[in-house]
Amino acid sequence: MEQVTLHGDGISATIVGQGAELVSLRDADGTELLWQAGPAWRRHSPVLFPIVGRLKGDQLRHRGQNYPMTQHGFARDRRFSWMQRTPSSCILALMDGAETRVHYPFAFFLTVTYSLAPRRLGVTFEVTNIGEEPLPASIGAHPAFNWPLLPELPKEAYRLTFADNEPAPIRRLKDGLLLPTPQPTPIEGKVLALSERLFDDDAVILDRPTSTSVRYAADRGPTIEMSWRGFNELGIWSKPGGAPFLCIEPWHGIASPVDFDGEFADKPGVMLIEQGAKRTLSYEIVLGREP
Repeated sequence: MEQVTLHGDGISATIVGQGAELVSLRDADGTELLWQAGPAWRRHSPVLFPIVGRLKGDQLRHRGQNYPMTQHGFARDRRFSWMQRTPSSCILALMDGAETRVHYPFAFFLTVTYSLAPRRLGVTFEVTNIGEEPLPASIGAHPAFNWPLLPELPKEAYRLTFADNEPAPIRRLKDGLLLPTPQPTPIEGKVLALSERLFDDDAVILDRPTSTSVRYAADRGPTIEMSWRGFNELGIWSKPGGAPFLCIEPWHGIASPVDFDGEFADKPGVMLIEQGAKRTLSYEIVLGREP
């Protein structure tokens, strides 16, 4: 089965086996909230694994050897296996093999679980080290929501409201790599006003967010609240120059600093999972509507 549509309390979510990707999320009114992979960006909500962002030279270094690894890793382009399907949940899995070892010389077992409940979709990543050495890995979510959520509203009507004040500086990228100098945050208190110009310099990266949830909304129409557990960073992105989507991305990992040439296991943001151990990370999308 190449895709599954989950149903619960009037909302629906569709997941495909290719990349274990969420490709549709509709609220109880039938409004499609997820970006439908138009020409501006051909993805919906890719799973980022085993890296987040880019590596310098698109090379992963392990024990002095280099392995080719493109931006955000290979999981988003791999076909996952279906482990379980129910009317309101599904579990997909990806395991290492000869093809992945060319890029990533480690044994792993990755599962992605989608679970639909009234007004909410839960997504859980579980990374298990099935190898003989510590497993260095990063993982991230990359859901793209329609922006605006209501076609008749301007983009500037929308804002992100964080659970807590976010005074820390943000990080920016150059050619996909992390610049060394933090920049003043565009977030005022808890509120980030959204505009296309915000993304002229690529993603807005919170490398030490205070909050573990954020609300994406205007004064009317659909609302989306995202919360996360186990992730250390948050990326906010739309395509520079303007595109009709907004990505809200909990990450455990980050692009390589522009001056980093070391071993992948030593790269900032990488988690090290001991032999036989596993790491569980999750996020939840709660749907609402302003009158």
